[in-house]
Amino acid sequence: MVNKVQFKDKFLTPSKVVCVGRNYAEHIKELNNAIPAEPVIFIKPNSAISSELVLPDSDEIHYEAELAFLLDGGELVGVGFALDLTKRLVQNELKNKGLPWERAKAFDGSAVFSEFVTIPGAIEALNLELYVNGHLQQKGGCSMMLNSPAELVKEINSFMTLEDGDILITGTPAGVGRIHDGDEFVGKVLNADQLIIECHWQANK
Repeated sequence: MVNKVQFKDKFLTPSKVVCVGRNYAEHIKELNNAIPAEPVIFIKPNSAISSELVLPDSDEIHYEAELAFLLDGGELVGVGFALDLTKRLVQNELKNKGLPWERAKAFDGSAVFSEFVTIPGAIEALNLELYVNGHLQQKGGCSMMLNSPAELVKEINSFMTLEDGDILITGTPAGVGRIHDGDEFVGKVLNADQLIIECHWQANK
């Protein structure tokens, strides 16, 4: 099955989701990681894309809220809200062994997206908020990133082709945590203080 995302009044088929790790200083601290010398880049396949928050039966899943951007003609044209789902215990084991993260990051349904809207002005003004069961858990934005979306596109283009419809997710601020069955998630994208996207999910097994 090929997965799609909604951008305005049409549906697009991303060939991949390009993900950025360790792009917020406070999140790097909370996971006891080192600040990278260059952007940490990894891939989620089209099969990871979902609009629903479904938990695998056997693994501990953590949420990571991220600003997501749609690409067209090499440019960032749309913004959305993303939940990057992570099998944290699996990821820690893989990192300790110096192995790739795909088993922890690229599983089916691990990239949950809102709809996308046209970027309303300066990208630097975009921010996100994530509420879990009514409590604000994560808050961040482009002004807090170690590498801006434009810098990330330039870096990725230096070694990989970005196809029209591909998605860039730009890292998560501090406040990540475990998802429990039945948890209620509300994600918001703001242009400065103006709300431009609000999305709702309930975690289900």
